[in-house]
Amino acid sequence: MPDLRLTRENALPSEGLVGTFIGRAWTAGGIPGPTPVLVAPDGVFSLAAAAPTVSALLELTDPTEAARRCSGERLGDMTTLLENTPFDRRAPGRPWLLAPTDLQAVKACGVTFLKSMLERVVESLVTGDPDAALSTRATLEAEIGESLFRVRPGSPEAARVKEALVSRGLWSPFMEVGIGPDAEIFTKTQPMSTVGTGDEVGILPTSTWNNPEPEVVLVINSRGRIVGATIGNDVNIRDMVGRSTLLACRAKDNRASCAVGPFIRLFDATFTLDDVRRMTLRMTIEGDDGFALTETHSMADISRDVLDLAAQTVGPHNQYPDGVLLFTGTSIAPSEDREGPGRGFTHHIGDIVDHFEPPAWKFDQPREPHRPHPALDTGAGKLLEILTARHRR
Repeated sequence: MPDLRLTRENALPSEGLVGTFIGRAWTAGGIPGPTPVLVAPDGVFSLAAAAPTVSALLELTDPTEAARRCSGERLGDMTTLLENTPFDRRAPGRPWLLAPTDLQAVKACGVTFLKSMLERVVESLVTGDPDAALSTRATLEAEIGESLFRVRPGSPEAARVKEALVSRGLWSPFMEVGIGPDAEIFTKTQPMSTVGTGDEVGILPTSTWNNPEPEVVLVINSRGRIVGATIGNDVNIRDMVGRSTLLACRAKDNRASCAVGPFIRLFDATFTLDDVRRMTLRMTIEGDDGFALTETHSMADISRDVLDLAAQTVGPHNQYPDGVLLFTGTSIAPSEDREGPGRGFTHHIGDIVDHFEPPAWKFDQPREPHRPHPALDTGAGKLLEILTARHRR
């Protein structure tokens, strides 16, 4: 098994821990177990005295102030915890970082970006066949790409576009949720099932067309209040969804198919909802076969505001007593050929997926991300990858 190393340079914000960062850690000692933690420049501190779970902490009137005021046990410095976090090098007698959420429901929004919507339409039109995707994608972009770019979902203009597309035989269920009044919101995975930084991420072994989806994730408490944000990987099984939209839940909710973290950044004077609206994620993929890909995802291109997505998720129609994580969608759907002309992108065993948010002032000259060694197949026939998620503003 190759060696995976996490360091302060490749796992922490590039400008330092400015702001309020919380997470979870596995603690050693007499009664080992998970605890919410505050991640600060001078160490990682247990927040168990403030709340037993991250979910309970976010239910407090002011979780940011509660996290800052709690004088919990110091579990160690960040370097030590990061060294012990990768799945293949953990010492059970020392603490390590977990995914930063626990009891929250995990929901996700689909086709909230034009590019994502067009790719979902491609999948359905070619019934999951990657060989047919290239020509279909070109036809769709020529026919409808520009006409949809300025359409506000649910507007009278969107209704007129729908009518025109139906008459041309180009309408699909994905366009309905892309520009119609109701957003696509589905259950991504079960509470307590997300994986974190340095963990293995799984994709169905039967899939031959799939990709990662880097997304901004809203952290919402039971009252529907957005209290912070993190980043995540909403793994996508494209061939299964392409065969039938009714297979979407089967394709999305699988073991280790949702990665989040490494931390939640709570709202405070340094980080607000407007900062979330301005976030830009950079994703890199690097494979053993020499394949390399870098793409960016900007929240400025989203078709529905994050407040609208949150309101369509939590409200009188549905309550989540332990809060909810809400993936907001992505504009990234890798289509570069990897296994032959016209076949587009799909994962290989050992792919490394790296998501981070470069600060705006470094966007034109982003810092080259550290690339840990790839994971190995466990022998179970399951595609694995390493997610090194980084919060960088």
